[in-house]
Amino acid sequence: MYENILVDAADQIVTITVNRPQALNALNRKTVAELTAAVEGLDRSVRVVILTGAGEKAFVAGADIAEMVHFDPHEALRFAQAGHALMRKIEEARAPVIAAVHGFAPGGGCELALACDFIYASTRAWFGQPEVNLGAIPGFGGTQRLARRVGLARARELIYTGRRIGAEEALRIGLCNAVFEPAELLGKTREVALEIAQKSPGAIAQAKRALAVDPQGVILAGHMTEAELFGELFASADRKEGMQAFLEKRKPKWTSS
Repeated sequence: MYENILVDAADQIVTITVNRPQALNALNRKTVAELTAAVEGLDRSVRVVILTGAGEKAFVAGADIAEMVHFDPHEALRFAQAGHALMRKIEEARAPVIAAVHGFAPGGGCELALACDFIYASTRAWFGQPEVNLGAIPGFGGTQRLARRVGLARARELIYTGRRIGAEEALRIGLCNAVFEPAELLGKTREVALEIAQKSPGAIAQAKRALAVDPQGVILAGHMTEAELFGELFASADRKEGMQAFLEKRKPKWTSS
């Protein structure tokens, strides 16, 4: 059914694997669409979802810069909106979604993990929101979910500096829930998934709904603002220079003040 993801079901647990190892599982438009369709297609028999990436190097290496570099502001906004729709589908899924992160998870990869109910990481994992290095900002909900996960001050530091953090630091600040050796990651994740799958599915679904309640709608408004600002930056010279420099593996030359 899919070109860029794998979907496997066993024991009422569905494992969705982003499968673009040649691009380090980067999220292009097609992959975002396929992930959205896979999450939408989950039926009520599914108790838990595990989300991971193929290969040894990356969970998801962010959004696909090779595709994004050509976006105009309108295309960038559409892409951000599609990413936000995917993340909301994950959050609104009846079944809990666990991210199993190995290798690196920058940018859109970090945002994908943050949309999950919780995150398990291997000792080789690292996270970050490096979009400012490209003249952009997180566009799939990172400004909102990272702050909710680790606190506003830490989120500001990570987003403003664009630096990456390893699994142990991610655990210390609350970005991930546990760290395992690479060979143990999926097995340990599945153990917890099986434990959750034995509980009342109705109770788990209602607990997930209760934990997601946002009475003022502040988070949704923040997501809309983020997507709009992300799109606006695609009209800037710095964004064009940042992404081109990334693809050419050189230091960008910023021109804005």
